Amino acid sequence: MKLKKDKLNIWNVLSFIIVMLIILPNIEMFVNVFKEPNENWYHIKQYLLKGYVINSLKLVFVTGFLTVLIGTTLSWIISVYDFPLRKFFKWALILPLAIPPYIAAYTYNGMLSYTGVIQITLRKFNVEVNPKYFDIMSIEGAIFIFTIFLFPYVYMITKSFLEKQSAALIENARVLGRNSLEIFWYVVLPISRGAIIGGVSIVILEILNDYGVVNYFGVQTFSTAIFKTWFGMGDLDSASRLASILIVIVLTLLILEKFLRGRKKYSFTTTKIKPISRIKLKGIKAFAAFLFCFIIFALGFIIPTAQLFSWSLLTYKKILNIKFVQFMFSSVSIALITAALIIVFALIVANYCRLNDSYISKLYSRITVLGYSIPAAVIAIGVIVVFVSLDRKLYWFYEMIGVNSSSLVLSTSIGMLIFAYIIRFLAVGYNSIEASFEKVGNKFSEASRTLGFGITKTFFKVDLPMIKDAVLGGFFLVFIEVLKELPLTLILRPFNFNTLATKAYEYANDEMIHEAAVSSILIIAVSFIAIYFFYKIGDKEEK
Repeated sequence: MKLKKDKLNIWNVLSFIIVMLIILPNIEMFVNVFKEPNENWYHIKQYLLKGYVINSLKLVFVTGFLTVLIGTTLSWIISVYDFPLRKFFKWALILPLAIPPYIAAYTYNGMLSYTGVIQITLRKFNVEVNPKYFDIMSIEGAIFIFTIFLFPYVYMITKSFLEKQSAALIENARVLGRNSLEIFWYVVLPISRGAIIGGVSIVILEILNDYGVVNYFGVQTFSTAIFKTWFGMGDLDSASRLASILIVIVLTLLILEKFLRGRKKYSFTTTKIKPISRIKLKGIKAFAAFLFCFIIFALGFIIPTAQLFSWSLLTYKKILNIKFVQFMFSSVSIALITAALIIVFALIVANYCRLNDSYISKLYSRITVLGYSIPAAVIAIGVIVVFVSLDRKLYWFYEMIGVNSSSLVLSTSIGMLIFAYIIRFLAVGYNSIEASFEKVGNKFSEASRTLGFGITKTFFKVDLPMIKDAVLGGFFLVFIEVLKELPLTLILRPFNFNTLATKAYEYANDEMIHEAAVSSILIIAVSFIAIYFFYKIGDKEEK
């Protein structure tokens, strides 16, 4: 049975509404740019804009190169060689993602400061080192933090590609007498180009989205500029212009990514897919492979987690009070509500797109995942513009019902923050559900439709039960992303509203690093559970 294309029904209507809600803030923001600029903008343009561009691009390109270097090397070592604790490192090297970069930033700064554990230990052994060598509060320090805590994106995607790719190419190269270095350079890198670029693209988007690290380290980027322009000057117009320039940079980098990927695709040459035969390392080579993996894992997870746990033991009695419970409840509540809404929206759009093979459905699919490519500061400005505009138009209604005679109701509500979360993280839930729909296919849906069931009844009776694992997985992923999110929450949260992420950042920003540890440990613990859970599910599916 061939499904009809774009027949008007509830799925079409709801999908259209969801897509319009996603693109509306960006339209409003760009419309704002064409208005006459104010004096602040001329000052920013003349004296500050060049610095924002240079710092942002320096962070992007240097960190991108280093994450490719580390992530690709680790994926090659884990996929091709066998050495002590390889199975442990295979999943443990993903764990740096459990620590948000802004938490890592203040943790490392605390450890390396004059009163930190490293310099104190050196002084105990009468080793005097110039403190400037331990100063991490710079753009170089930000590059280190981003590299160590974001490389798993490149590692995961490249490793997954190498493990699923036929071993024929690598084994043929071995038969022809190529050594490991030559195989890596002439075979693995070319065939893995798409996977590597895909991983580093996520790294770049995370860097441009970041506010916590660059602000804490005093690095002037577009994110910090947007925050300062909006909060410091109250200038929404100039903030919109900065956000527009940033989105142009992001779109340029995404186009560059497509160009670098090229049209070359590598697929299996036979239906019998054999995994790579790993080479067992011995002696100094085995130790070197183990040591490299351990150093990266220690820098990215063991050391910062151990330090945070130590600090939390010093302050948990002071921090764990009724207020802490309240903002912990706020964090969990808003993450649960947002995750539930995102999964519902993702199911609606994904189901519409798979049942309608048309240009409109393909366009909807692209727009749905667009939010994750847009930095949070840009989304925040767009959402503010929309909600302030709505408040102005509804002012007559507020006066009529007597809402404290305030002109700002929607733009000071928790609803604005949830709306921004949905735009930002809808792609996370949608990708999980879309991938599951592709695995299931349309045969069962078509059979149900042939038996006389409608689209909606088929969805609830047939489709949803088959993709329930993907739904739960997507829900959990979104929950974790919202729990860790900092820039959106800082800009859009209502007055006196805190989450675990904002509280940890506020403590760190006030030089109360020990007090920030309890919130940070909770975020890391929940993220750790999520990562382990998804690793086990993925490992089970592979087997």
